[in-house]
Amino acid sequence: MVRPCWKPSSEGDKLLWHKDLGSHVSGEFSMAVIQANSLLEDQSQLVSGPLSSLNSGTLGTFIGVYDGHGGPETSRFVNDKLFPNFKKFVSEHQEVSTSVVKKAFMATEEDFLSSVREQWHTKPQLAAVGTCCLVGIICDGLLYVANAGDSRVVLGRADRSATGITAVQLSRDHNVNIASERDELHSLHPADSHIVVLKHNVWRVKGIIQISRSIGDAYLKKAEFNREPLLAKFRLPAPFKKPILSAEPSTSTHKLNSKDRFLIFASDGLWEQLSNQEVVDIVHNYPRNGIARRLIKVALHVAARKREMRYSDLQNIDRGVRRHFHDDITVIAVFLDPQVTNARNICSIRAGGVAPATQF
Repeated sequence: MVRPCWKPSSEGDKLLWHKDLGSHVSGEFSMAVIQANSLLEDQSQLVSGPLSSLNSGTLGTFIGVYDGHGGPETSRFVNDKLFPNFKKFVSEHQEVSTSVVKKAFMATEEDFLSSVREQWHTKPQLAAVGTCCLVGIICDGLLYVANAGDSRVVLGRADRSATGITAVQLSRDHNVNIASERDELHSLHPADSHIVVLKHNVWRVKGIIQISRSIGDAYLKKAEFNREPLLAKFRLPAPFKKPILSAEPSTSTHKLNSKDRFLIFASDGLWEQLSNQEVVDIVHNYPRNGIARRLIKVALHVAARKREMRYSDLQNIDRGVRRHFHDDITVIAVFLDPQVTNARNICSIRAGGVAPATQF
């Protein structure tokens, strides 16, 4: 059965959609997205229920945030393909593990590169489109995290005080403005002194992109795509043999406990405006219903103040132009209530200038 899930905002911003509250097998969730680009480049999904096509007893929740760049094609592709690939490998290996998640990432990467190859002569620009990819899986009391890019998941954990909450970042940011990420690239490409370049006070891989891991960006991974008919502005002047970017995610496993209250998955657009602790404090101090939408509104207030304008004025700026003020922002707040084991929901942002659709 397919039915509408996402609601357009009734508060004056026609580019904001939200699912204020829903259920997953371990609790509740809240989702929201604000569009800034001409075409929405963020995609996301929350799938709750069986994680294996062979073993219906393997219940869990799969959360994905896909922050596209250069266009929406890769993030849309990943939104369609990554979970089915994950489910296939869970069935084959009879387990949920970081190894299975990595296999799903790499299979999705190969699927997209094959699509680029098939459409090379008709749509060569697909070689220059990519997406950050953040995934979390909650299953059997464990949280598996995999990340390629600079989207982020932060845990809200109760501290020793009666009312306090602590932010714990569970994903690694693959952004070369972080010194350790630059060091890693230099160690992987010791012969290339220009693997990372400071351009306009921002560190970029080959002077082009800020992230070191992604799905897509075929022209930075396969030399076969670093040539015509791809536009000259995307092509690197020097040939390369080793992929410059990687699709392999960094992974971690976290055993959930009674102090772990909620998780915030969000694209980089949120973290550009708010710190980890600010986000966790907001989620902790306000009702669950509509909390993802509230986080986006707070972030937009911050973005407006940076440009010395009112939030109400920012709301009236159309997509495309809006990108000069903030990025697309996706937020998924996932609450952890171990005693709850009920709904099987599938929520996926499907974009293209219209309100996203959701399947249940």
